[in-house]
Amino acid sequence: MAFRFLPKGFDFFALFNKQAAFAVEAAGLFSELVTKGNFDNDAVQRMRDIEHHADEVAHDILKNLNTTFITPFDREDIHALASELDSVTDMIYTITNRMRVYNISGINDDLVQFSTVIEKSTRTLASAVEGLRNTKRPQDTLAACIEVNRLENVGDTMRDTILTKLFATVQDPIYLIQWKEIYQFAETVLDICEDVAHLVESILVKQA
Repeated sequence: MAFRFLPKGFDFFALFNKQAAFAVEAAGLFSELVTKGNFDNDAVQRMRDIEHHADEVAHDILKNLNTTFITPFDREDIHALASELDSVTDMIYTITNRMRVYNISGINDDLVQFSTVIEKSTRTLASAVEGLRNTKRPQDTLAACIEVNRLENVGDTMRDTILTKLFATVQDPIYLIQWKEIYQFAETVLDICEDVAHLVESILVKQA
């Protein structure tokens, strides 16, 4: 079943795509910062700017949700999708800021690898979100959702492997606490991406 007609001049799908694009931008910047080992104030401000713009889009969606009579799919799903997409960017900003607070610098190969998985997940998620506009050919969208789920499983394994290595080789408890939190946050980004993918799948089922 096709989506219901929307009043001309407002496009929920365009805003969802913008949210997803900001998540991709945040993940790309995070990967860049990790690769350079730089989390100074300027770097964190760049990420904060992305997070702020993403928040504005989320607010636009929710504001228009409250004033639009006809919506493309269930209001509850629109609210949940906007909130979860915003949480992806929020969590990436949280990691970046925490790296600055902990004064962590230098290149950590494990975090570089993790950041690559995060970036892949956000890019794949953006493809899934874009697929919501057209439900007549859901195969590619569902395939993207499955890939996001797979990347979350990859993240689970990476986190456990990295933490096992840290606890086996590192004696400094403060260092352990800091990096345990960083990797838990990093895996949480993938968890949220998976939550969004599940929501996209649910919306597709409802619209079938």
